Amino acid sequence: MARAALTGRRRTRDGDPAPAPGTRPAPAGARPAPVAPPPITGRSGSLDRADVQGLVGSGYGRLPEAVFLGLQVDDGAAGRALLADLLPELTSMAGARGSRALNVAVSHPGLARLGVRQEALAGFSLEFAGGMATPTRSAFLGDVGEQAPATWAWGGPDTPRVDVLLLLYARSAAELTAHAEDVRHRYPADGVREVLELPTTSLSPRDHLGFADGISQPEVAGLHGRGERGIALGEFLLGYPNAYGRRARGPLLPATDDPGRVLPPAPRTGRRDEVDLGRNGSYLVVRTLAVDVAAFWDHVDRWAERTGLPAEQVAAKMVGRWPDGTSLTVSADHPLGDEPVDNDFRYHRDGDAAGLRCPVAAHVRRANPRDSLDPRPGSAASVRVNDRHRLIRRGRQYGPPPVSRDTAPGTEPDGERGLHFLCLNADLGRQFEFVQHTWLDNPAFAGLQDSPDPIAGHHPPGGHGVFPIPADPVRHRLLDLPHAVRVRGGGYFFLPGIRALHHIASGPASPGPAPEPSG
Repeated sequence: MARAALTGRRRTRDGDPAPAPGTRPAPAGARPAPVAPPPITGRSGSLDRADVQGLVGSGYGRLPEAVFLGLQVDDGAAGRALLADLLPELTSMAGARGSRALNVAVSHPGLARLGVRQEALAGFSLEFAGGMATPTRSAFLGDVGEQAPATWAWGGPDTPRVDVLLLLYARSAAELTAHAEDVRHRYPADGVREVLELPTTSLSPRDHLGFADGISQPEVAGLHGRGERGIALGEFLLGYPNAYGRRARGPLLPATDDPGRVLPPAPRTGRRDEVDLGRNGSYLVVRTLAVDVAAFWDHVDRWAERTGLPAEQVAAKMVGRWPDGTSLTVSADHPLGDEPVDNDFRYHRDGDAAGLRCPVAAHVRRANPRDSLDPRPGSAASVRVNDRHRLIRRGRQYGPPPVSRDTAPGTEPDGERGLHFLCLNADLGRQFEFVQHTWLDNPAFAGLQDSPDPIAGHHPPGGHGVFPIPADPVRHRLLDLPHAVRVRGGGYFFLPGIRALHHIASGPASPGPAPEPSG
């Protein structure tokens, strides 16, 4: 079996997965019989949790082990047979809290190879259809030079194509191993190949740089049954109104292509002669980011010596939070330790408009500016604009954890370390790509000059990025920002609703060749 792996060991586990509601697990060792999709539940317009894959509602924090498997589909019928076999194991938002979880995402070429009709393929967004690694998109995202797709370990022009991505989670390393082996035993003998394995390290509350992560997730209206307060559901799931009161463009099919009435009617028109393949699905961005921990802390130590600031404070200024997760806007001089992290703050409203506490150029302030940008910084209008660019993040780290900074040089564990960045959004251009290009990579963000994001921004070859630290009476300017994060792979996928996966697994409604894949 050919597959490209990054660093790390394969892990696995044993135990019962949480199947999607309305499905029945097959007996051990047997190929399951066809199962019915989950019944449509809830009022019109309300969230059908049984139809939404679990990753949308949860990062599976209770399942600390994970591995992501990339498959290449060379025969559509074999790919559909595998999907049908995996359907009873899929985890939905309504599924029981088991010791395993399984979700499935598909690329645009993968959908074509699985037999999805051209009418539906044309309904997906242009960003998704084009893919992450096209020259135009690479230039826009800053994926050039030494981190251009041609250098990637996966997802690039010279690496095997990934049509289907399986996301496996489990409660222990042993269970994850058993989970992965169970999935691999279901692969058809021909027509489907595993070409990628992305191992992860056990879930940790801190990233490889030593900072708390995953703190500022968006509150989504109706996602967890908490009423209608929060960001519009349509910002993250197709088929629902977004922040503009409109439904994102999605893939539709003639109702005659859905004779089993698996899919809901088209939402925009309510016409009974069209059905919606996209409803309850979301676009999944996956990017493998290698992190050079030593380069980051060497830079911090050098500038701590030059500025006279403690090294931890210099690092906190670059990140925008103390290592324990305390925002600099909440506590500028020291972390709050055991106190609960206060994430309900705003930069302008709470008196940090000039960035004297949290620098304007800091990573978390750029990734989520809150109320600090036009129109009318500090106002509710500023927050509303910011909320149109939010992401649900579901990333997992990989590689050996770094040792103490006091360890002698040359004794670091071998192997690359970093983050498999995963995020969900309903509009790739307005959400993920906007954040990466306009906020993180932009050297002129919020009136700055030559100041890309110090952690995740694009630093041009030979460039001398600046990180300004406002202070009274004299500010500091950290020069020669390190290339601490490098893109090693990536791709755009669609995380379909579970009913849509049932439809795809059932194959075309009438005989005929599948559309020619676009890549």
